[in-house]
Amino acid sequence: MLTKEDFDEAFKKVHEVTLETKLVYSDYFSAQTGNKVYLKPENLQRTGAYKVRGAYYKISTLSDEERAKGLITASAGNHAQGVAYAAKHFGCKAVIVMPTTTPLIKVNRTKSYGAEVVLHGDVYDDACDYALKLAKENGYTFIHPFDDPVVATGQGTIAMEIIQELPLVDYILVPIGGGGLATGVSTLAKLINPKIKVIGVEPAGAACMKESLKNGEVTTLQHVNTIADGTAVKTPGSHIFPYIKKNIDDILTVRDDELIVAFLDMVENHKMVVENSGLLSVAAARQLKCKNKNVVCILSGGNMDIITMSSVVQQGLIMRDRIFTVSVLLPDKPGELAAVAETVAKEQGNVIKLEHNQFVAVNRSAQVELRITLEAFGTDHKAQIMDALEKGGYKPKIVRTVL
Repeated sequence: MLTKEDFDEAFKKVHEVTLETKLVYSDYFSAQTGNKVYLKPENLQRTGAYKVRGAYYKISTLSDEERAKGLITASAGNHAQGVAYAAKHFGCKAVIVMPTTTPLIKVNRTKSYGAEVVLHGDVYDDACDYALKLAKENGYTFIHPFDDPVVATGQGTIAMEIIQELPLVDYILVPIGGGGLATGVSTLAKLINPKIKVIGVEPAGAACMKESLKNGEVTTLQHVNTIADGTAVKTPGSHIFPYIKKNIDDILTVRDDELIVAFLDMVENHKMVVENSGLLSVAAARQLKCKNKNVVCILSGGNMDIITMSSVVQQGLIMRDRIFTVSVLLPDKPGELAAVAETVAKEQGNVIKLEHNQFVAVNRSAQVELRITLEAFGTDHKAQIMDALEKGGYKPKIVRTVL
């Protein structure tokens, strides 16, 4: 079993390469939850995620012979960069197998550290099977991204930093993919103070650990479906599962739409980019039943590609009624468009896009359709604009927004 001495050793070693990620108090999330919420911004860590901790510590414990064989791992992105960075530090060859769905930024960043990248499979589990095959064929030393107590020990150094900075922490919320981070954080937290509650958080579409705990044994999901690519894991780690069973107090799940809203919250209120998996903890903070407790949410990573970011922002604005599209029917005569625009302007609606369809009816002179995509302040403002259009006789209807 992992001991406090194991974590102390890892703590010293990991700090050779990690950046200091001080806790950030969140007025916004505190007000939302009724607790004192602090963020542990590992999205600002070297390589953009906490994974460099476990990768560096694991590789530091290998023999010269093991490192000389070359290293291989499988990862959806963050562990890949951690291994690539650590391998470069130790002068080792690194081969990284990544799912074909991995965001381009993670692929390019991994290559930038000198690693060879192989794209294979749709999800992490497919990539891992192929990496193990390559390891056997080529004699590489395999570095598991989560199912390794040594790797988990390196990840657990996060808990040491949290408790040193906030000794009276009551709850730590930690994202779970395969379970390495949760193993390290929960084990060390319980060793230091058994009263600390450690809550794991999984995507609702990839809740392999919750299912495994329910069944009392490691369970493989038939499929996973989530925008949180870093935690899209079918099977949790079997070697670390006993630690999870012993030290995790509960597991919460978060839907994709909640992650989208959390992304907007983080950008607008903390000016930070956090990837979807890293947002699991803050998205779940609203589910806590406690009040007036010190809660730390681990933001596990920030490696998000621009295309995904753009999509998430757009969907988040639509979900919060900050952007919506309304259809109105008008007589096809001069001045009607100006009249609608004036109605919208009086309510402080901001027009983003207009679509004028003269072929909505056979009798064009009787009726044309105008679709207006608008920016609003939120749900109440949207309702105000819709009411004004209704009173103007335009019979407005909300339609699907396409930007």
